[in-house]
Amino acid sequence: MGILDFLRAKPKNTASIARERLRIIVAQERSTRGGPDYLPLLRSELLEVIRKYVNIDPEAVQVNLESDTGHDVLELSVALPDDEKKS
Repeated sequence: MGILDFLRAKPKNTASIARERLRIIVAQERSTRGGPDYLPLLRSELLEVIRKYVNIDPEAVQVNLESDTGHDVLELSVALPDDEKKS
């Protein structure tokens, strides 16, 4: 190992990168697996209604359904843009 070997960038471990990506995909699948089928449709319809009044990013709307003993809670989170006309 010479001085030049020390200065060269080490190749990234592709196995660890692939493992991390797989963990993200599995986590997303697990979060949507137990949910009702209507949530994606509900999210898109809510997005259409909100867009009538405010121009927002589609990723700014999050819809979650949490089940507790005896009842379900539907949580809607919308990140509204900053008002550009502030004085």
